[in-house]
Amino acid sequence: MARVLVADDDADIRDLVAFKLTQSGHQVTAVEDGMTALRVLRERPPDLVLLDIRMPGISGLDVCRELRAAEETSSLPVILITARSQEGDVELGFSAGADDYIVKPFSPRELSSRVNAVLSRVER
Repeated sequence: MARVLVADDDADIRDLVAFKLTQSGHQVTAVEDGMTALRVLRERPPDLVLLDIRMPGISGLDVCRELRAAEETSSLPVILITARSQEGDVELGFSAGADDYIVKPFSPRELSSRVNAVLSRVER
């Protein structure tokens, strides 16, 4: 399956996402902040990135913008995960370059389905 990078400062969410995606056959690297995510991305780019929007230091939105600005990661699929569900928040996520936007709380089954859907669009 795919190599997935998960960045979320909430250990419970990070562990849940990592567990579900590993259970689905993906290789998961889980980190706790945006700065670490950027470092891991530069060392070994994954096939997909899941980013919490609100993290200490560099937000998921800022990480997403950096990915879109760099030629080598401009087409890397990004899914944002956040508790912010207002229409303006969702719009902000997509304008930063996200491929999908998942609102917390979410079902693990929905997470897996969305990850697989984004990955299948990229493989075409």
